[in-house]
Amino acid sequence: MKDFPAAKIKMMKGSIRCLIFGALSLLPVIGLPFGLAALWFSGRIRQDEKRFWNPARPHRIAGVVCAAVGTILGTGILGMAVIRALMIARGLN
Repeated sequence: MKDFPAAKIKMMKGSIRCLIFGALSLLPVIGLPFGLAALWFSGRIRQDEKRFWNPARPHRIAGVVCAAVGTILGTGILGMAVIRALMIARGLN
């Protein structure tokens, strides 16, 4: 039980990191890796929330929402760019 405060601090810092990475995932071109990282951080923090109360839980949830939106939009934009490049390469303009 000695590391209880350290575990809570680590969890709160992770929640803030999730929010920051989630906000960065909304950037159009470079946001996809940030979104995936935010979702990964959220999963790790959520495991710790089963043991401890996380006062920064709203930050984690906001980060997950931003990361999900940014990842979906980033994947869509990347997919459209790849399809467009393939169409140009085949001469289907």
